Amino acid sequence: MRKEICKTLILTAAIAAAPATFAQDNTSDTNASQHRFNATIGYAHQVPNGNPGNVVGSEADLDGSGAATLSGSWFVNDNIAIELWGTPDKFEQDVNLANGARGSYKTQPIALSGQYHFGQASQPIRPFVGLGYYQANIDSESFDATAANGQHIGLETPDGPIATVGADFNITDRWFARADARYMKGDADVSVAGNDTGESLKVDPWVVGVGVGTRF
Repeated sequence: MRKEICKTLILTAAIAAAPATFAQDNTSDTNASQHRFNATIGYAHQVPNGNPGNVVGSEADLDGSGAATLSGSWFVNDNIAIELWGTPDKFEQDVNLANGARGSYKTQPIALSGQYHFGQASQPIRPFVGLGYYQANIDSESFDATAANGQHIGLETPDGPIATVGADFNITDRWFARADARYMKGDADVSVAGNDTGESLKVDPWVVGVGVGTRF
């Protein structure tokens, strides 16, 4: 159910953004602050915690990966915004266990954050910070049979606070480039054959991305 909710919210944001992205009018506003909404499409690389903990008694190491991202923001005023951010696809994480077993899983985060954008909307470079809440649906867990005697290893959905720092680089009053970094704090409980092992992976990933956006 959580997986379907995540997909629905992200697709809703994408559908809402599409008309503004591809149907811009030919008028040119002199004041970028007149635009209260923006939509951004980009690409990000997720780097999980290097020491996340144990899976079925063996120390784990997680490898990162990349995925496309989408976000939409509503500006309450020139400086304060509310952002919905997520991935239309999934990050795929490789898991290497100290006992030699290997595994992988896929994760799809979605986050709602409040942001503060410094300075004026029309300035060439505009930094921002944000704080909010996220959850990252995990599925497609797959591990070597040696990891848990052939039993299925599952990981629960991590959720918790997300912090963001970034900057927008104005191209025109409507178009901008973006670079940002996000830190998500959350644990994924470990289960074997549906039974909780009492272990939790401290995934705690950094997500570093770039993108291009439009205001409307």
